[in-house]
Amino acid sequence: MSITHAPAPSPSNGVHAALPADAPDHERVLITRGPRSGLTIIVAVHSTALGQALGGARVWHYEHWTDALADALRLSQAMTLKNAAAGLARGGGKSVVCIPAGETLDEARRHDAMLDLGDAVESLGGAYMTAEDVGTSAELMAVVHERTEHVCGLPAEQGGVGEPADATAAGVHAGILATLDHVFGTRDVAGRHFVIAGLGQVGGRLARALAAGGARLTVTDVHEGKRALADELGADWVSPADAHRVEADMFVPCGLGGVLTPEVVQELRVRAVVGAANNQLAERDVARMLRGRGIAWAPDFVVNAGGVVYLDLASAPGIGQAELDRRIAGIGDVVGAVHRDADAAGITTLEAAERLAAARLDAAR
Repeated sequence: MSITHAPAPSPSNGVHAALPADAPDHERVLITRGPRSGLTIIVAVHSTALGQALGGARVWHYEHWTDALADALRLSQAMTLKNAAAGLARGGGKSVVCIPAGETLDEARRHDAMLDLGDAVESLGGAYMTAEDVGTSAELMAVVHERTEHVCGLPAEQGGVGEPADATAAGVHAGILATLDHVFGTRDVAGRHFVIAGLGQVGGRLARALAAGGARLTVTDVHEGKRALADELGADWVSPADAHRVEADMFVPCGLGGVLTPEVVQELRVRAVVGAANNQLAERDVARMLRGRGIAWAPDFVVNAGGVVYLDLASAPGIGQAELDRRIAGIGDVVGAVHRDADAAGITTLEAAERLAAARLDAAR
């Protein structure tokens, strides 16, 4: 494993150094200061065992650039698991643009940050392909494309496949149905009570789909403006801090990661947790706590793979919409298998999903 970095306080062309012995098992990590934007940019390549690493670019506020590094390392490792579990010939990687706490990016500086990101991606020589994620969009990926070919999810009007939110939501919906079947013996959402925490591009789509199926919804978001969607769908609104305490059939976390802490799990009043958020577990032991409480958790890196499946396959030769729909719907089959394997082996769903991903990685080595 190697790390290429420019110390965060000052720009540099980068040097090579050894990572600490206890660092995650990443192949490459790039840390650099963008010459145009002045922002710290991190690209973490966890694995290329299955092929070129693929994972989105996150633009987010962090207290310190080391927090952004920790996020990139966790997210890139999760992408390896996600891509392997989804059966893609892709490795795992992630990029993070760190906005210092208290700063706001204007349009010009955000544009510069995307150019800097493009240069960072290009410097890795094809080991990593980026795409949109939290804080980015298809339009911003078009800016990245000015500096590198290793980017996907460009706007349709520029020959790209666009943003993957529809596919991500469809995959999560398939995971919800599979988990309902596992827990209740039926895939019918009518009359079931779902608590959706986070009404962004994916959470909002899920809310509409579940409401259309006759589900009862309780929803929340850190942005008060999302109340309009709750009103439109006839959903109950609850504060973000109280969402996990609502008695319901399923908790659906669709915001940022780390939401499933030991304290939250102790207060959950649901039979299952299935959501779009990445890295939902605050720590590994939470998966065992969920199993101990009889709460069926569908691992996030399996459930939310619809977007990366779409980005990888939508532009591939010979892949039509029917095949795309089949592959995304197949996420439900994988989720069902993970639940069954966990029960049969007496292990957590996290361990069952990791075994699945590891088997595919081992077969490629």
